[in-house]
Amino acid sequence: MMNMLNKENSTVSRAWEATLRKTHAAKKRANSIFGTIALANATATNTTTTTTTSINAVQDNDKNCTISEAAYFTEKILPNGEYYKGQWCDNFPEGQGKYYWIDGCMYVGEWHKGKTMGRGRFRWPSGATYEGEFKSGYMDGTGTYVGSNGDTYKGQWVMNLKHGNGIEYYANGDWYEGEWRRGLRYGIGKYQWHNKNHYDGEWKNGVIHGNGCFVWINGDQYDGCWEDGMPKGNGTYQLSDGSFYVGYWSKEENEQNGTYHPSESSSNDVEWDPKIVYNQLADCKISPGEKVPILPSQKKLAISYSSNNAEKSRRPSIDGRGSLVLERPFDKMNLWGENDNDFNSFEMSRQLDCEFYGVNPAESNYKFNPLLPLKVPKPGNRQGEKISVGHKNYELMLNLQLGIRHSVGRPAPPTSLDLKASAFDPKEKIWTRFPPEGSKYTPPHQSCEFKWKDYTPVVFRSLRKLFKVDPADYMLSICGNDALRELSSPGKSGSFFYLTDDDIYMIKTMKKAEVKVFLKMLAAYYNHVRSFENSLVIKYYGLHCVKVTGAIQRKVRFIIMGNLLRSEYTIHTRFDLKGSSLGRVTNKPESEINSTTILKDLDLNFIFKLQKAWFHKFCWQINRDCEFLEQVRTMDYSLLVGLHFREISSNGELIPCEKRDPRNESSSLHSRSTSDQLLLDLERQANMVLGANMPARVERTIRKPECELQLVGEQTGEYYKVILSFGIIDILQDYDITKKLEHAYKSIQYDPTSISAVDPKLYSKRFRDFIFKAFTEDT
Repeated sequence: MMNMLNKENSTVSRAWEATLRKTHAAKKRANSIFGTIALANATATNTTTTTTTSINAVQDNDKNCTISEAAYFTEKILPNGEYYKGQWCDNFPEGQGKYYWIDGCMYVGEWHKGKTMGRGRFRWPSGATYEGEFKSGYMDGTGTYVGSNGDTYKGQWVMNLKHGNGIEYYANGDWYEGEWRRGLRYGIGKYQWHNKNHYDGEWKNGVIHGNGCFVWINGDQYDGCWEDGMPKGNGTYQLSDGSFYVGYWSKEENEQNGTYHPSESSSNDVEWDPKIVYNQLADCKISPGEKVPILPSQKKLAISYSSNNAEKSRRPSIDGRGSLVLERPFDKMNLWGENDNDFNSFEMSRQLDCEFYGVNPAESNYKFNPLLPLKVPKPGNRQGEKISVGHKNYELMLNLQLGIRHSVGRPAPPTSLDLKASAFDPKEKIWTRFPPEGSKYTPPHQSCEFKWKDYTPVVFRSLRKLFKVDPADYMLSICGNDALRELSSPGKSGSFFYLTDDDIYMIKTMKKAEVKVFLKMLAAYYNHVRSFENSLVIKYYGLHCVKVTGAIQRKVRFIIMGNLLRSEYTIHTRFDLKGSSLGRVTNKPESEINSTTILKDLDLNFIFKLQKAWFHKFCWQINRDCEFLEQVRTMDYSLLVGLHFREISSNGELIPCEKRDPRNESSSLHSRSTSDQLLLDLERQANMVLGANMPARVERTIRKPECELQLVGEQTGEYYKVILSFGIIDILQDYDITKKLEHAYKSIQYDPTSISAVDPKLYSKRFRDFIFKAFTEDT
């Protein structure tokens, strides 16, 4: 037994001696690196341990830091060989202090509750250093990083990443000055290579992307659109001799389309090849910069917090190790994007966005806070109130249905789409009397006597034929046994809206002035929709009037149009977009917004991404439609957009494309149901019509709270798969004297560019500028 005890004591003794040698070595190494700390108001100084209860401040490297009275100065040799020297409070570094890790990392600066907080300097074993602001253990604020290879970055940081404005000088002689986001060049910035070539313009995810100008040292320059580091889109290349090439640029030769204009002094061949530019740019590599192997926030201290009150008040023993306890690792986070599908990386990017947009993470408005996940609006009740017996407009509905049956079912000669000018004459109308007992041309009915007017019947018969509307289906939708539904409240214009039971058609009451405007523009409307089968302008199918006779006489004018958001998919969100900002926000609390709520410009939190071919069709068609609306002198129209989100979690949250598990996705590709869905999607795409049930993606945007009138928010890189339906509505508002007076009056109080009532030409330009920012090509 004694032999065993002696052996055990001998083992403990050897372990203690080894630890002692280790701690002495660590102390010696730390002193050689740190030097000494000067104390203010200290009562005693000792190279091993100094204890005081009256220290109010510590000075380190001529930096003063005020601390609480409970803090005291200490020097600690930790069990694993790490070393701390500085202010201490409640078992944590607090105030000024220096910490040396056994892997060679070192921090000198301010601490708060055991985390680097305030100004400080962090040094890596490789020789790299960061000097600047820290926050909760992260490099956060303004600071300078000098890499081991000589790269130097000076600027803003958020959670260990370059985020904001900054300038970086690279070891190879290149430099970049501009905006950063999540550690990558993003926004407006200038990059100059060591050979003096430089680019000044837009960046995205670390590469040249957007609009910008590249200038070569020989004087040549390209100014135009870029995509993934290469010219893509409209642009001009100007040679130093004055020659220039202008057109559409692409690496794919079949997509290139441009013209070369040689100068008088040019020696170049007329068949100048844009490939020259792509070959030159291939040698202009962007420096990737140095990646930090381990981040300050990933470093853990060999200390932990103890809740024991006695432990709080205990001072260290003379050897400096009295308050040491077991090691507590701090959380590690993947901040350099090695695994983009990792959930922590996804959530971290949200936090970075919060810092970037200056948003409080506790902000409860999802429009301003990227940390808040998007949820699908709660389902709304079916729109409209069924018009049944006893409803105040029941007889009006019967009159309308009787009139439609008569108009559509009335025998007429075959119509040609080539109409004479006389067909559009406003005087071209047919009156029909509907007595309750019936007549030679009308059936008996249970409603009161009324007169029915058909405006330009030949034109609307031709329009229904042009829009491929079957007369029998048209009558069945409007005049079937299922009643119409009246929307609960009139629109802003005071008009009432009715929906057919199958949601295919909408019926709107009109004022006499609106009818005059429409009849005046009818010929231009007909020619436009006939010339452009993909026109996004709303489709009109009939214009009628009911005149009730008897003691109470009144006229009610109706226009029948297509319901743009009628879809086989559930519409989750609706936007009415004009491109103006005054009054263009939905004044409803989020709890009251549902799938039938129509949101406005300042509610928009997406950018709509269309596939390349469809995006070009969309842009071309929007331009043609706006030219038509300018021609007929109308304004106040808007683009109505409906979104169906394709991936929604069980709790109603929208699922971004990037958050799906690639393993589950790859395995599901072989399932029969997924294969069937792919075939169905391909079939639908082949039959797809612009604006109707279009597969697309949307990118979430975030508004800055201080930018109240920001129409399109900042992009977040968070995408969702959707089905889109959209079209141009409310095209019957003439820019008459009333609107001119409204414009003059509001211009006195508000920015004239923000109000809706403006000249049709200016309205068209503003509308297009906004739409082409809200809709972009999906790359």
